[in-house]
Amino acid sequence: MELNNIDYIVIAIFFLSMLLIGVYAYLKNQSSEDFFVAGGHLPWWLSGISHHVSGYSGAVFVAYAALAYTYGFSLYVWWAFTIGSAVIASAKIFPVYWVRLRKKFQIQSPLEYLAIRYNVLTQQLIAWVGVTLKLFDVGAKWAAIAILLNVTTGISFTYGILISGGVSLIYITIGGLWAVILTDLAQFVVQLVAGITMFVVVLNRFEGWDSVFGIWNELPSENSQLFNDPYTVGFALVFLLINFLSYNGGSWPLATRYISSNTEREASKAAYLSGILYLIWPLILFFPMWAAPLILPGLEDPSESYGLLIQKLLPDGLIGLVIASLFANTMSMTSSDVNTISAVITRDILPVVSNKFKNKGTSLFTARITTFVFTSLTIVIAFQYEYFGGVLGLIVTWFGALLGPIAVPLLFGLIPIFKTCGPRAAISSVLAGLVAFTITKLTSMDSMALEVGLPVMVSMLVFCIFGWVLKEPVSKEMNDLEAAIANR
Repeated sequence: MELNNIDYIVIAIFFLSMLLIGVYAYLKNQSSEDFFVAGGHLPWWLSGISHHVSGYSGAVFVAYAALAYTYGFSLYVWWAFTIGSAVIASAKIFPVYWVRLRKKFQIQSPLEYLAIRYNVLTQQLIAWVGVTLKLFDVGAKWAAIAILLNVTTGISFTYGILISGGVSLIYITIGGLWAVILTDLAQFVVQLVAGITMFVVVLNRFEGWDSVFGIWNELPSENSQLFNDPYTVGFALVFLLINFLSYNGGSWPLATRYISSNTEREASKAAYLSGILYLIWPLILFFPMWAAPLILPGLEDPSESYGLLIQKLLPDGLIGLVIASLFANTMSMTSSDVNTISAVITRDILPVVSNKFKNKGTSLFTARITTFVFTSLTIVIAFQYEYFGGVLGLIVTWFGALLGPIAVPLLFGLIPIFKTCGPRAAISSVLAGLVAFTITKLTSMDSMALEVGLPVMVSMLVFCIFGWVLKEPVSKEMNDLEAAIANR
């Protein structure tokens, strides 16, 4: 697809706005607390929007577009609906706990409390495993958006990485979380305009508002069903569990949104906003993807459906807007990842490696250097994408599958009924989840639900057995932590 000059201007304005926001955010940072958690003064509506858009990437318009094309409405049920339900159901639990931890223990990283809850070894195990996997995960996202843009616009793979990764590198390094949050807002607006534009264009191609329900009569009958094999009820329930862990803090950047809230009430309101957006917005965003089989029948590669829809339906200028939204979605997720991973490295790993990093006077400088280095490494990995071949995709899959085992000791450690689950339970649950994941990859499983859910279910089982059967002594630090969480 050849872009018009108007499209290039739209994309250029988008990236320029990202850089200007980074410069503005630079002025708001006076300490590492400002850099990593916005000083604990993040407004609920900004936190909620950021929490929401941090769950998207360019993969939504490639992999999920293919699933929407092939399997229909079931995508909304097992993905968006389970996320929205999980976030809303726990809005007064985990968001509140994260705020209390920041206020009581001055945490800036979701993993800081683990040294108190378990021990330093547990904290370091989870930190090193998570950071290593995230290095490849973020690199893969730069590569994914570059490939998508190359297919849809002809922009070279190299330029795709340099533009999206390079701009993100600048504004994240100088602006920290404030830059991430403010660009998330800008990217949400771009996504909103682009998504509504595509929605309206597709509506007009059919019978107007009647087509919202009418297209399903023309599509295969299974496309309108809530569950479409292999995306069964069991698969949706497994994803509900995984999303419950992920969106309440198992995915570290999402925990940061709550940690950065000023009050417990603000954190809960942010969760409600994010959850409601997940229940409503994907219905609009996915509609063109669901209708794609009627506009582009018989595609050999359904993952190209959204890019081909853009080419077929949109005029000059609007194509640039939608392309900018593709950049925006991936940049939103990756910048959130980078900021939180930098917090983990700066606050959890480096002080254990060397005492000189415990000096709070140099923490802001260290934060910026860590952010720059980590982001640069992810860009280098993206450039070496072809040398990783299938391995890079495998690493990304690993991260998704291992999210549950890493999240179990992180989140369950906040719940009082698990207070006898100590370091042995935490470490054993992570290792057991890793073994279970290895088994799923070495054996052929007929159930996708079991393949996806086995690692997290094994991790939960081991955590509970070690904690409830082989009870560990409850330390004074654990009692203090429980009191802080309970706000006593």
